[in-house]
Amino acid sequence: MNYLSFRADGRDRFGIACDHGVIDLSGRTGFASLRDMIARGGAGEAEAGATSLPADFAYDDIEYRVPVPDADKIICVGVNYPDRNAEYKDGSDLPKYPSLFLRTRGSFVGHGQALHLPPESAQFDYEGEIVLVIGKVGRRIPEAAALDHVFGLTLCNEGSVRDWMRHGKFNVTQGKNFEASGSIGPWVVPLQRAGALGELELSTFVNGELRQQDSAGRMMFPFSRLISYISTFTALLPGDLIVTGTPTGSGARFDPPRFLTSGDVVRVSVPGIGTLENRVVEEGVSTC
Repeated sequence: MNYLSFRADGRDRFGIACDHGVIDLSGRTGFASLRDMIARGGAGEAEAGATSLPADFAYDDIEYRVPVPDADKIICVGVNYPDRNAEYKDGSDLPKYPSLFLRTRGSFVGHGQALHLPPESAQFDYEGEIVLVIGKVGRRIPEAAALDHVFGLTLCNEGSVRDWMRHGKFNVTQGKNFEASGSIGPWVVPLQRAGALGELELSTFVNGELRQQDSAGRMMFPFSRLISYISTFTALLPGDLIVTGTPTGSGARFDPPRFLTSGDVVRVSVPGIGTLENRVVEEGVSTC
């Protein structure tokens, strides 16, 4: 059983994704949201109560949301695969510390929702990544205990607007936070069901063409190290999302670059976690 947040019959809900459809937990439990369930350690209770229940909704009848739409923090990791460091062609040694930045909730949509191609740029790019969903509060977490603070894993297309990432001298915030430019989902797989973490194989496809592929075991900063480092300066809270970095092969690294255009379909997949898929559409321009 995997956990998701979704919209159906005009209401925002959360529940369990199973073989026969989606079981709605929002009306059956005392938890207000998936984040609330995670924070209160309610996964066991929720699953026990759902084992014999029929599905409330078919997958075609729901609109996927970001699995934890009310996350307190979305922390993203920059260069985290050795080939990515080499892409910069600056002769630099491998980094001693991870590069980090924050993203807003509004910059992400759920599985199956449209990614917005902004009119301000022709350099809209894709980045397939694995996401850690924090399960319990922690500050200055030792690496040896780091995975005890993880509830589960999900996937991300950490969409980027490349030229806007270079507007500032010391940050990438602008290019990483266009509304609906990235996606997270489709659901959260509990940590104990995700398999061997170092063997997770991440693949990103654009219109069915394989563009990125690598193993989590090759990360320069593995999951435990990221959790320990990040929790040194900020308390990690239940439902926080850590987007752990993308392999080589994003559109900007081709010669010439291969940026996304309207109609493109981006698919991020990891066996044992699932597949996240979104179509790119032109963003309507608002004058408000």
